[in-house]
Amino acid sequence: MDLKKFVRDVPDFPNPGILFKDITPVLIDPAAFGAAIGGMVKSLEGVDFDFVLGPESRGFLFGAPLAARLGKGFVPVRKAGKLPRETLRADYLLEYGSASIEIHRDAVIAGARYAVADDLLATGGTAKAVAELIETNGGVVAAFVFFIELSNLGGRDTLAGYDVKSVLIY
Repeated sequence: MDLKKFVRDVPDFPNPGILFKDITPVLIDPAAFGAAIGGMVKSLEGVDFDFVLGPESRGFLFGAPLAARLGKGFVPVRKAGKLPRETLRADYLLEYGSASIEIHRDAVIAGARYAVADDLLATGGTAKAVAELIETNGGVVAAFVFFIELSNLGGRDTLAGYDVKSVLIY
């Protein structure tokens, strides 16, 4: 299945000069969404990991079904202030601003291996912040897996030294 046919370009969103990759058509079509998750499963073949971790919010859309399909637990990473217990926090830059994310301190187990799943790799800021949260608590980033990678924005370079996998590359 040509999944690129299901990804819609939206110019100047959320800010002028940004070309947003809208995945809504992928999510609406059960076969396309299944193929997207299947592509991520295939990308992780041979990777040894214990949990799938996904950053809010589109990382939830891909990470949770990926974890379910692989029989792994899912760990959510939330925007700052959304988690009720003790958290770890990381600040990072986006291609159009800055943000903070948090994870429950006890959600990362020392020595456990995490596959980080998200919809999009752009500059790599979010992914690098997620790696910081995992490693701060002694966890290991086994791999990053993205549905889409925007190769011209340097995210793979930001994640140098990590195993980075993408289903679609633009």
